[in-house]
Amino acid sequence: MEFRKIELSDKASVKKLSQTASEIVKEYYDPIIGARQNDYMIEKFQSVSAITHQLETGYQYYLVLEEGEILGFLAFYPRGNALYLSKFYLYQEKRGKGYARKMLAFLTEAAKKEHCQAIELNVNKNNSTTVIYEKLGFQKIRSEKNDIGNGFYMDDYVYQLVLPPEP
Repeated sequence: MEFRKIELSDKASVKKLSQTASEIVKEYYDPIIGARQNDYMIEKFQSVSAITHQLETGYQYYLVLEEGEILGFLAFYPRGNALYLSKFYLYQEKRGKGYARKMLAFLTEAAKKEHCQAIELNVNKNNSTTVIYEKLGFQKIRSEKNDIGNGFYMDDYVYQLVLPPEP
């Protein structure tokens, strides 16, 4: 399994990441939040311009590959004493095969390098992956509803994985 970092200067990779993200997010979230809101969110958060801006402001994006095949992607950035996990996605046919655990191990190492004490993320309240995050050791710490514009809200749980202290 390979984690290929997306660099701001690599416009072709940013475009490929945007395409990958749009495909995965569209398939996954249309049934949960509806196509209209999902299309809005993809444009707002996963378009080439949105990803470019995020990279400029400290996000780290990675394509997740195996033998050159894209399995999914992830994105994160340090926020306070936690590593905020903004994106954690796999193509549908790659789910349930142990890749998420390997992605989490990669994130844990990234959090340690950033001297973070935890990994945090938001999960839509209607997203069935809450069970997976809990199996991976995350705990629900609160719920929040965020206005993302255009009359849409993200109604989420916030999960946290506290990392063991460094020796």
